[in-house]
Amino acid sequence: MKVRRLRDNPKQSNCCTRVAFARIPTGRTLAAIALVWSVWLGAGTQARAKQNVWLSGLKAVPPTVQGECKMVPDSAHGGLTNSKQVPAALRGVNIVQRLNQQVPLDLTFKDAFGKTVRLSKYFGSKPVILSLVYLNCPMLCPMEENGLLTVLRTLKFNLGQQYNVVTVSFDPHDTPEMARDKQQMFMDMYARPGVRKGWYFLTGSEASIYALTQAVGFHYRYDPETHQFYHAVAIAVLTPQGRISRYFFGIEYPEESLRLALVQASDGKVGTPVDAFILYCCRYNPRTGKYGLVISHVLMMGGVLTILTIGGLVFLLLRNEHRTDHVPA
Repeated sequence: MKVRRLRDNPKQSNCCTRVAFARIPTGRTLAAIALVWSVWLGAGTQARAKQNVWLSGLKAVPPTVQGECKMVPDSAHGGLTNSKQVPAALRGVNIVQRLNQQVPLDLTFKDAFGKTVRLSKYFGSKPVILSLVYLNCPMLCPMEENGLLTVLRTLKFNLGQQYNVVTVSFDPHDTPEMARDKQQMFMDMYARPGVRKGWYFLTGSEASIYALTQAVGFHYRYDPETHQFYHAVAIAVLTPQGRISRYFFGIEYPEESLRLALVQASDGKVGTPVDAFILYCCRYNPRTGKYGLVISHVLMMGGVLTILTIGGLVFLLLRNEHRTDHVPA
């Protein structure tokens, strides 16, 4: 901070000096700074609200003979299998690691152009990253796909050449038109020269969806009141033959780990269970006493908080400046 030296009196000794700090910014300046800060705070609050999910830590243990990874009791690993800890709406909603499980490749779905295709169309010569979403999901599904897109853009492997990505909607009401829009959007955002295909969005019947999700260990629940799904988030890496090789939980996936998983899967190798922190796409609504999507209420509260913060800071700073201006000289 700049300083200036002022003499008390020209008639006094030259050694008598004092240091005075330059005047601090006015209240209006500070009010403007507070305004910018408050807007930033409010925007951050709303962004964080979009990612506000119910987080549970579930630990994985070695698989059984069938390759199913059981969730252990709370006393052993601190998991949330206890019915008193898991909300009623989330009981049974989880992802069970079915490593080495064969996915039924004869299942039929609709591709992004409405054509009936077998799942086997996307297997056979290269590993496959499988993601399960529903296309109208307002929270975690877009974050999952965006996280997947981010890591795919960093991989040296080319989408559609060294591996495929298959995204299947578990909502039987989703349409091929919706899938086509998503597929086009993500391929455009992938934007790697020479790559025009490799990420496929599929929709299907309830029977095909159920068979696939059961094979993958993906357990979800539909809420008819909100017309939304309670579900967890993960992607699976499958071998070219359709066996599950590795799971990645959450919405961010390490590039090096995913690259190694694709290499292992391409060789037909199966990985080991991983410790899972499962993100659930829901939030508790205290007004109804149930778990539902209340993100709009969170955003509303963030907006009100932002306005109150701005108003309070501006009022205090301007009042302080007014008092300072009226101090007698």
